Amino acid sequence: MDYLLLLLTVLFWSGNFVMGRWIYPEIPPVTLAFLRWTLALIILLPFTFREVYRQRDVIRRNMKMLALLALLSVTNFNIFLYVSLNTSPVANAALINSMIPIFIVILSYVCFRRGISFIQGIGIIISLSGLVFIVLKGDLAALCTIRFLHGDLWALSAALSWAVYTVLLRSYPIALDPFSLLTVLIIFGVAFIVPVYLGELAGGARPNFTPAAVAGICYLAIFPSILSYLFWNRGIRMVGAIRTGVFIHLLPVFSIILAMMFLGERLKSYHLTGACLIFSGIYLTTRKPRIP
Repeated sequence: MDYLLLLLTVLFWSGNFVMGRWIYPEIPPVTLAFLRWTLALIILLPFTFREVYRQRDVIRRNMKMLALLALLSVTNFNIFLYVSLNTSPVANAALINSMIPIFIVILSYVCFRRGISFIQGIGIIISLSGLVFIVLKGDLAALCTIRFLHGDLWALSAALSWAVYTVLLRSYPIALDPFSLLTVLIIFGVAFIVPVYLGELAGGARPNFTPAAVAGICYLAIFPSILSYLFWNRGIRMVGAIRTGVFIHLLPVFSIILAMMFLGERLKSYHLTGACLIFSGIYLTTRKPRIP
């Protein structure tokens, strides 16, 4: 069940990329992050306010850590990613985001001396290879032609921010139920977004609320925001940060499927090859070792 929820998490996040590209001309990046999470909070708060209030002592004791987790996940990751997609090619951003599981492994080892088995390491490499194969459209020689632009630094910052969030959430469990935790993270995250959002408005950026843009914001608020975060946080607690992080490699697979369904793109042979590599790597990384 935990792995199924992680699959749904990545599916919803893939929809985030497709929907984000669909409404990009209408909604500026920081405004999109602000509207997405504000609406998510409005939807979630009536169901969680009573429990959040009941657990206020736990929240008060863990205030600094909760604020840090919110800054890393709700604020930094979303703003950095949306800004990066304005100036950096999708291929560059996808390749950089594929490094999140690698960053999680490195951080887990450096900070908490949590290593991985040889088989898990091989699985991560195979899965990453499948992702790179898809991004490069089966032409490995194209790897030499990728240029890292200014926006790539934003994408790298987003990936690092999410990796730190994942490791900290696993290493410093807080006695909050999942819905209360998500609510508190969104409250802190939106509070951190507000100054940047006001700065974007002061710079002249204005949203255009077309029906498509409104529908897109609603999707982003419910599926990639509320449901995906709940499923991701549960996955970290149940199966660990390293095994959870490797599911990031499924983003291009699901994105291709969604692009075929909604954007009319065609499936290529390199998509199938890359998908096989990705699923093989995830199997090796997430399978339980046999007890002799």
